[in-house]
Amino acid sequence: MLRRPRRNRKNDVIRAQHRETNIHTDHLIYPLFVVDGNQERSEVKSLPGQFRLPLNDLLKEVESCMELGVRCFDLFPAVDESLKDADATYSYHDDNFYLHYIRALKERFPEAVVMTDVAMDPYSSDGHDGVVKDGKILNDPTLEVLGKMSVAQAQAGADIIGPSDMMDGRVEHIRMVLDDAGFSDVSIMSYTAKYASAYYGPFRDALDSAPKFGDKKTYQMDPANQGEALLEAEIDYAEGADYLMVKPALCYLDVIHLLKENFPVPIAAYNVSGEYAMLKAAAANGWIDYEWAMREMLLSIKRAGADVILTYFAKEFAQMQKDGRL
Repeated sequence: MLRRPRRNRKNDVIRAQHRETNIHTDHLIYPLFVVDGNQERSEVKSLPGQFRLPLNDLLKEVESCMELGVRCFDLFPAVDESLKDADATYSYHDDNFYLHYIRALKERFPEAVVMTDVAMDPYSSDGHDGVVKDGKILNDPTLEVLGKMSVAQAQAGADIIGPSDMMDGRVEHIRMVLDDAGFSDVSIMSYTAKYASAYYGPFRDALDSAPKFGDKKTYQMDPANQGEALLEAEIDYAEGADYLMVKPALCYLDVIHLLKENFPVPIAAYNVSGEYAMLKAAAANGWIDYEWAMREMLLSIKRAGADVILTYFAKEFAQMQKDGRL
């Protein structure tokens, strides 16, 4: 007998009945860029549709997203150069506008989940994720800074801490200082397999956080390596990470799948700025169906095994879902 798989593709209802992969707004985290309240809302030129938001605009944006079903937000601070120093001390300073914004957001929307970024580069005069001495990135002194930053963010109300630095031992150190400070319920979403990628450019434009010298290849992973991701994941899992993240997503779908098959914790994937910007540029030139391609892109990440996707498409996707365009 001839098998005819096309019978199960003949209309929308039947295709939906056995669709293997589905995406819901609950699976999405929306990254948002924030600036000090003295600055105005401004669009990131290399990220059309994404803005640097002062507090009032942040609260409005979160409210509109919550109405669409997006309930988790990852905040990234664009810090004035005058506040940066070699040790990123502003990152845990009482007057840090970023900490104030976390508090304000949780007070206004206690049901929202706030994820924060733990890394030195937004606050460092060197633009690196670690303490620099004689041109080298020092691992263990960096952990002390990351620990202080993590506790300050937890005190402000962060639900999930996101260490994105790729220093050795940072998950264990952050878990220890959080527990010691009474924040054992605060989760850690570790940037476990963060690759030294060409796809981060628009993000660095948004925060003006590009390294002032060299590159990040001594701490971010070599794009050629897959097995190393397993090693990093084993370490982060043993040190207490609650989520394991792969970043970027599209060029590393195999790594997402690998971690999903090997670890019993949620796997996150960061659909990064360059991936978003490429699709926006192609659509602006009429080369691609934007909404169709966006859905296909997110489906590929989910199908590879991601439980959670950090994506700049989150709000647009939610609006499409609400409007029945998916």
